[in-house]
Amino acid sequence: MPELPEVETVRRTLTGLIVGKTIQSVTVSLPRIIQRPDDIRRFEMELAGHRILDVGRRGKFLRIIMDGLVLVSHLRMEGRYGLYRSEDPVEKHTHVIFHFTDGTELRYKDVRQFGTMHLFLPGEEFNHKPLAKLGLEPLDEGFTKEAFRGAIAKRTSKIKPVLLNQEYVVGLGNIYVDEALFRAGIHPEQPANTLSDTALESLYEAILATLNEAVNAGGSSIKSYVNGQGEMGMFQHSLRIYGRQGEPCLNCGQPVEKTVVGGRGTHYCPNCQPSDRTGSSVKAGHGGGNAVKKRFDNVHASSGRSTGNGVKS
Repeated sequence: MPELPEVETVRRTLTGLIVGKTIQSVTVSLPRIIQRPDDIRRFEMELAGHRILDVGRRGKFLRIIMDGLVLVSHLRMEGRYGLYRSEDPVEKHTHVIFHFTDGTELRYKDVRQFGTMHLFLPGEEFNHKPLAKLGLEPLDEGFTKEAFRGAIAKRTSKIKPVLLNQEYVVGLGNIYVDEALFRAGIHPEQPANTLSDTALESLYEAILATLNEAVNAGGSSIKSYVNGQGEMGMFQHSLRIYGRQGEPCLNCGQPVEKTVVGGRGTHYCPNCQPSDRTGSSVKAGHGGGNAVKKRFDNVHASSGRSTGNGVKS
């Protein structure tokens, strides 16, 4: 499933492809993709005539912002958007087509058919599912050390499931949680409420550094997840711990281990991420000192080239 860096890359790419276009009509061939409204014909009719002003993101959800409407789209496992000419053949598994007045079409293709779309009036989307209960947004200025500590420091669950819970921090999935915990030197089964202030600060910085690098690399292409042009995000070539079970740890040389935490396959180094139930310290040389704390500059800027996972031009 695409995580925050992949969805952010899609957002940036779509911004350069569809902002300014006006929807002439919409065709839905798989009704269950449309979650709101429950009348598919109403969905198609309400979108007609609206102009696309911007493409936003909240966690793993895209927000296609129009003059009077907002479309919230979740790509799920393999949802992809592509911009085509109207005369181009429609590929198999294309379930929603937005026909623009300039003769182009934004097509939504989803082999697994797990994606969803919700239509709202502007601002209304934040008061209803699926966005209503989402937690801190790592790309926002509101994602401070203090806010992060307040969101997770009192949780008694293991730190990995806490980070995967979208009601606390949004956008983090299995890959980037493993990577951030490794950078911070924290064992994935460490109870969140036992982490020291030093460990929490290191984890905060590790999350920012990991997401920053992943977005700059266009996300990760794991298994079949590539964009509509067959291009891959490149961060999978920079993964330090995820998927490296049995290989030497890049930090200490000991074999990377894999276990299951909170029902998810979890990669960690038993030497660099010791099981410290007191949370009193972070492994020297592998914690906050190595985490490059950078914020995303101009989070609404376009990447300048169509390399976004899940998008075809």
